[in-house]
Amino acid sequence: MKEIVGLVAGIVMTTMLMLMGCSRESGSGSERSFEWQVDRFDDINVLRYQVPDFDSLTPRQKAFVYYLSQAALCGRDILYDQNCKYNLAVRRTLEAIYTTYAGDKTTRDWQAFEKYLKKVWFANGVHHHYSGDKFRPEFGAGYFDTLLAATPADKLGDIRGTLLDTVKRVIFDPTLYPKRVDQTAGVDMVSASACNYYDGVTQREAEAFYAAQVDTTDRQPISYGLNSQLIKDKSGRLVERVWSAEGMYGAAIREIVRWLERAAAVADTPEQEAYTRTLIDYYRTGDLRLFDRYNVAWVQDTRSRVDYVNGFIENYGDPLGYKASWESTVNFKNLEATKTTQIIGENAQWFEDHSPIDPQYRKPEVKGVSAKVITVAMLGGDCYPATPIGINLPNADWIRRDHGSKSVTIANITAAYDAAAAGNGFSEEFILRPEDRALRAQWGTVGNNLHTDLHECLGHASGQLAEGVRGDELKNYGSTLEEARADLFALYYMNDPKLVELGVIPTLDVARAEYNNYMMNGLMTQLTRIEPGKTIEEAHMRNRALIAGWVYERGRADRVVEFVAEGGKTYVVVNDYDKLRGLFGELLREIQRIKSEGDYAAGRELVERYGVQVDPKLHAEVLERYAALNIAPYSGFVNPVYIPQLDDAGNITDVRIEYPTDYTAQMLEYSQNYSFLPNRN
Repeated sequence: MKEIVGLVAGIVMTTMLMLMGCSRESGSGSERSFEWQVDRFDDINVLRYQVPDFDSLTPRQKAFVYYLSQAALCGRDILYDQNCKYNLAVRRTLEAIYTTYAGDKTTRDWQAFEKYLKKVWFANGVHHHYSGDKFRPEFGAGYFDTLLAATPADKLGDIRGTLLDTVKRVIFDPTLYPKRVDQTAGVDMVSASACNYYDGVTQREAEAFYAAQVDTTDRQPISYGLNSQLIKDKSGRLVERVWSAEGMYGAAIREIVRWLERAAAVADTPEQEAYTRTLIDYYRTGDLRLFDRYNVAWVQDTRSRVDYVNGFIENYGDPLGYKASWESTVNFKNLEATKTTQIIGENAQWFEDHSPIDPQYRKPEVKGVSAKVITVAMLGGDCYPATPIGINLPNADWIRRDHGSKSVTIANITAAYDAAAAGNGFSEEFILRPEDRALRAQWGTVGNNLHTDLHECLGHASGQLAEGVRGDELKNYGSTLEEARADLFALYYMNDPKLVELGVIPTLDVARAEYNNYMMNGLMTQLTRIEPGKTIEEAHMRNRALIAGWVYERGRADRVVEFVAEGGKTYVVVNDYDKLRGLFGELLREIQRIKSEGDYAAGRELVERYGVQVDPKLHAEVLERYAALNIAPYSGFVNPVYIPQLDDAGNITDVRIEYPTDYTAQMLEYSQNYSFLPNRN
């Protein structure tokens, strides 16, 4: 699970001090001189992130980071193909035009073409990375034909004839693949979605196929369908194309394996080497039992300083919630900042025992909860260019029950967001009361990051399923409800004096700052990410709207939270923080019940009633006010570059780090050096 929008006071201070001491473009320059933003287009900021304290790693650890980073880049094409089967052909056509065009680059049409290409890079395909809506080009098909005519045929490779016609249709026909994931109630979500997890299969067929595989007596079930495409063979029989070294995506997976083998040889510990080799075996075979074995060993490893995620992990991109997108991160522990997060993990049982949920759904013994603050060193696949600020894995309920989970807060990404957003005028525009603006200024970053910590470390790790419930009964609503459950756990405990008692925060003003921010965002300001006339589709946004809308409605009579109109503008104001906490607890109790019992009908009712619809009048106002501030609602990153230093025998003796400043150059370099999959016809 990921927290994708953005630990405590000590964590933030430590991180910022470390960043201020990192003074190189290819290794130093103070935070003040570091240029965080490298590009801006459409609704997107492209930033850089620093990797403070990289030089504190040993040469062996640096080599491990380097090899894992190469593995992280090798899976890029997989995600493009998963998002839509013609994405690679579209990207390569656009890049062939871009790199060979010798005409006038000052025209409006060319600039629109360049913006479209940058959006495709950022989203890993033709659909918006967050909303899932297909991009609408701001240049015409005639201009595109002119560009194609000027592009050398050899640069287009096998993109010709029928495939080239399809590429043009994908770009210009708004009715073809309009949404990457379509979860509109009542539609066939498989047939209506552009994602490439199913081919020639209906929703009913897919659900029946996986329902027939489930063994309800298995206490350790594999994640059915996680690493495969479901198709019909020539006889019309449903079969899976498994993603493995010798199966679908084999060319890219073999490159990932090649770098993982090198990484295993320089792993931090023998245990880390062993589970890395298990991951390699899984990639070679596609055997999901091996993936489970890898996850069990990975979650038990709390000694290694350098760590990573690599694989088919999150199922947000599958409308049915079976299949996972490919992603990778490489990171290392922030030793000083992690001391505070460890306090949260060490007290996980106390939080579980005092949770407001039904006692039968509390875990009698919370196992293996570990939390740390990390410095990310490389982003790949579904974590690049847009990335989470917190991660909790593994996702399999039985592994979390029997072995625990790992939670991380990505401090250097949060620091980059904060530095880039400084002084953007948001608080003055959207926060009514001066005292609330002061709370945000003093405690907003601390509260946001504490929320992430509690969400990832305790929220996702909390609760248990009723006997006989598998965990997949909530289907297309499962991701939204799981994110809501984790958010509510965090929100409920943020305002608990226990956090002050433990020394995690100095004052409950931290919670008040986050309560103000969460309600304002869920009820109003996140609407800037929605196009006029659209509903809310993305799971995290639905989660926030659900929570904020439900507690607003339940607390309306007591004016716990209210909309206030002043000066022709609308504001969200929290009047009673204690009652708001109580409402968070009530909703947490119900959503935990829904998950524990697999109550699909109740889950659907909550999401559809509170998490989907948009007030068009409020929406229009938010868009107008955001436009006046000229704030891009989305941000992502370019990666650092790691340059190995070799001895005469070819062994890595050190690794030098550089921070690129050109988004386009990095994207073209990745397409040149890390593209291993063929175009689809």
